[in-house]
Amino acid sequence: MQPQSVNISGIGKGFGADDVLKGIDLSIRPGEFLSLVGMSGCGKSTLLRIIAGLETADRGTISIGNRDVTEIDPADRNLAMVFQSYALYPHMTVRDNIATPLRMRRLPFFARLPLLGRVVAKAETLREIDASVRQAADVLQISHLLDRKPAQLSGGQRQRVALARALVRSPAAFLMDEPLSNLDAKLRAHMRGELSNLHDRLGATFIYVTHDQIEAMTMSDRIALMSEGRIEQLGTPDELYQAPATLTVARFIGTPSINLLPAEIDASSNIVLFSRKLGLQADGTSRGPATIGIRAEDIFPATDGIPARVLRTETQGADRFVTCQLVDDTSICLVMREKAGTTTGVDSEGLIRLGFSKTQIHLFGSDEKRCIVRQLEQVMA
Repeated sequence: MQPQSVNISGIGKGFGADDVLKGIDLSIRPGEFLSLVGMSGCGKSTLLRIIAGLETADRGTISIGNRDVTEIDPADRNLAMVFQSYALYPHMTVRDNIATPLRMRRLPFFARLPLLGRVVAKAETLREIDASVRQAADVLQISHLLDRKPAQLSGGQRQRVALARALVRSPAAFLMDEPLSNLDAKLRAHMRGELSNLHDRLGATFIYVTHDQIEAMTMSDRIALMSEGRIEQLGTPDELYQAPATLTVARFIGTPSINLLPAEIDASSNIVLFSRKLGLQADGTSRGPATIGIRAEDIFPATDGIPARVLRTETQGADRFVTCQLVDDTSICLVMREKAGTTTGVDSEGLIRLGFSKTQIHLFGSDEKRCIVRQLEQVMA
């Protein structure tokens, strides 16, 4: 089946007095890998379940391709869902687990019974189902596991079986609800690559829910970052990292978290940091308190920079992260990323001066929305 678009219009959902989704509008392109990401409780899993038909929206519509499926039963939406728990039948072999969706769809009731089924079912239909199972197993490289049961499989193998069971249906779109969260860190990294490769081979539409920004950043064509039932920003991973639309996005995207400094936009639109004008101006009408965001890789030792005391250093392979506490405001800590083995520039008293590239700062007004910065200079004086 050709990949289908998924269009979400004005979706709202409440539980009691709480509005979990507050009017979500989202268009997912055919063949796109889109991730819904955000903190726990932001509404991403609820939105996925509404797309699947497992939850009913209070308002709004869902369309798959050109078909409105808002009132259609989950079984008739032709969507495949992969759950966090894999949801495999423990008493069935891998072969039978993968075949179950096809048997439920293509065989009458008596043909699905364990003993009577082989007698009642048409041999041709059974051969077609078996061929589809073997094809899906080949794609996921689990053909050698078909006669095993889930208890005999590793976490990564169970995940592949769950994916094969979804794949065998040739769905209009794949829905995945944190499918890697039960795996250890090494296997999670491996499965990220597996999922990306699978998406590239199939060209299918993937809608992927995760709270792990690394998963979203490494696999997605686009990311919809959600907060408190709304989409804060929709864009490519690079767009969310390099141009976060709000302070919420800036805080969530990036490891380590973005460094934040309290600033001011004066009456002449000058950006003031620690009572010093930076030689930068903010476009727009925003005045008053502001926040400057600086990524760890954009901070570096500078002889005329901000005085700080080194609290700790952490080496992670080729990178070293240096956490510093500002001398003039001890409530603020900054993290600097540098290459391991470089000279940090710390004096005998553990002090360092930190500078940053003005061309790389992110400015957010009092409404926490991104401000455009102009008249940039190279380095803070």
